Amino acid sequence: MSYSVTDPSPRQKWTAGTLVILYAVITLLPLLWIIATGFKSPSDAIAYPPKVIFDPTLEGYVNLFTTRTRMSPDALSALGEPATWYDRIVRQYDMVISGPSRYGERFLNSVIIGFGSTFLSVFLGTLAAYAFSRFKVPLKDDLMFFILSTRMMPPIAVAIPIFLMFRQLGLSDTHLGMILLYTGVNLSLSVWLLKGFIDEIPVEYEEAALIDGYTRFQAFTKVVLPQAATGIASTAIFCLIFSWNEYAFAVLLTSGTAQTAPPFIPTIIGVGKDWPAVAAGATLFLVPVMVFTILLRKHLLRGITFGAVRK
Repeated sequence: MSYSVTDPSPRQKWTAGTLVILYAVITLLPLLWIIATGFKSPSDAIAYPPKVIFDPTLEGYVNLFTTRTRMSPDALSALGEPATWYDRIVRQYDMVISGPSRYGERFLNSVIIGFGSTFLSVFLGTLAAYAFSRFKVPLKDDLMFFILSTRMMPPIAVAIPIFLMFRQLGLSDTHLGMILLYTGVNLSLSVWLLKGFIDEIPVEYEEAALIDGYTRFQAFTKVVLPQAATGIASTAIFCLIFSWNEYAFAVLLTSGTAQTAPPFIPTIIGVGKDWPAVAAGATLFLVPVMVFTILLRKHLLRGITFGAVRK
């Protein structure tokens, strides 16, 4: 009976498939639980034993996007019947909606700062990586090690100097300050990742373009960048994940104008432990990164395996 030494046997395929499914279930279970908690009532969210089957409600999302005021039964009866479905939800607790919450503003701050810093990190990282890859830079190895060493240090270790510097420069609690900070933190990762991708692109492609009359900049934009698209996409995802989830600097350097969603979501809990609203905020917070990753998933998979096989 002939068999291949490279192809897995049916038993190996079955074992690998089982392990992959088990890993996927373990990984996705907390995420699914958070999403489900966003549709629970406060009592169901803290019920013991935990409720897997429950009556779904949008109370958590209503509490997330609104601020509420408690009123006496007489004052509520004077208001008449609730005009909307979310008013009816709030009236169940003898409360009325007094205005919108600040979650929308904090979410928008996360979008501006996260995507803004990601764009700058990838843009500057691509230029620096191309220079290190194609030109004879003095002390190239030492500079690359210095760039890498900045990634070894925990960012929070320099939190106090950065706080003092931002206060002197007037960058505290500003979008520009947070974008520049996250760009500086992500730039070392961006340069190192993109240099590896650009190194894998044959320099002969650019030489052929230069012979055809292209300038160095045209060869870079029309030859190198399309070839490095997989690396740029992969790097953008990693930079966005850091900027999007960063908590320590956001707590220390922002308080109102530029505060992002991560430090704001814990404040939703309040006195009554409103876990459905917290879960709703966390669920919505996951959506942009998830959509961004799904849109670039093909580039991400190609970027991870790029250069793994040499001919």
